[in-house]
Amino acid sequence: MSVSIKIEDAQPSLPKVRLKIICFDITNYSQTKQFLICSTAVFIFFVLYGYMQELIFTIEGFKPYGWYLTLVQFGFYSIFGLIEKYATSISKRKIPIKTYILLAALTLGTMGFSNSSVGYLNYPTQVIFKCCKLLPVMAGSILIQGKRYGPLDFISASLMCVGLILFTLADSKISPNFNTSGVIMISLALLCDAVIGNVQEKSMKKSGASNAEVVLYSYSIGFAYLFIIMVISGSFTDGITFFAQNPKQTYGYAFIFSLTGYLGIQIVLTLVRTCGAFVTVTVTTCRKAMTIIISFIFFNKPFVFQYLTSGLLVVIAIYLNLYSKKNPMSFDDLFYKIIYLKRYIPLGHTRKQERFHKLSVSNY
Repeated sequence: MSVSIKIEDAQPSLPKVRLKIICFDITNYSQTKQFLICSTAVFIFFVLYGYMQELIFTIEGFKPYGWYLTLVQFGFYSIFGLIEKYATSISKRKIPIKTYILLAALTLGTMGFSNSSVGYLNYPTQVIFKCCKLLPVMAGSILIQGKRYGPLDFISASLMCVGLILFTLADSKISPNFNTSGVIMISLALLCDAVIGNVQEKSMKKSGASNAEVVLYSYSIGFAYLFIIMVISGSFTDGITFFAQNPKQTYGYAFIFSLTGYLGIQIVLTLVRTCGAFVTVTVTTCRKAMTIIISFIFFNKPFVFQYLTSGLLVVIAIYLNLYSKKNPMSFDDLFYKIIYLKRYIPLGHTRKQERFHKLSVSNY
């Protein structure tokens, strides 16, 4: 699955962007339908991506080679990006190279540290940290793009984090595998994650750049960064030697891992473009719960009741997030609703009176 975005003839201030998934044009769909299509695709590809990420680290002796895996992954992404660039006839770069230098560094940080941390932390423990990026991304949206969020957005993000943390903490109690190096790595990945989505959203909306362009330049420059670092450190030769011992398994897994990740990235960028960074992170955070469930099924993890209660919190958070999009509410609105309802609706009021007061408060 790939996303092709072309700029049609239109007014300079409002370029018309064509959104395509495989051969399906979703441009004329409502934002809700676009959101559902993209979210479903994100779940499919990133569940496979998470499964392959955990599977590849089950290879004996693979633990120290997370950065070489990232180099191979960036190499595949660059090849896929070139293929898509020529297939969609993209010739002119629209985002400044300075922005791509920053995006490449952030992309390298988030993916490199994330991949490497799997070798030092069990997968659920890694997700404990990654699922907490909703609030940093929200803070980044406020600082970088000047966005404003209502109380329901903050409540939704908080519930999402608490639910997923409890969900994964249940497993970490059963089979804990904490390591200081792994904690530092995933924390650095989280910091990069909190910035990259907002930088991508701001750059793509301002320039109208295609997904293929963003992926190609971000990952090819990131590949150059990592290649130079690994050659200087000497870890490049070690990685080649280890992968050469069983190339079908190592490079085979890495190819599937990279392909599902690349297709997932394309859908994520489309979701960023249509719904914004915060909604995108909400979706990708939700899919982490599905990834963990798949991990339990295929990697023989025990089940405890805490998973059900934690999952309920996530479902409530999703509902609040969707409700807040259809019914925006500021902190002032919430304040007045609480104060006025408490003040003017006495105990023993009728339902008719309650409806009347709610209407009055809403209109206020």
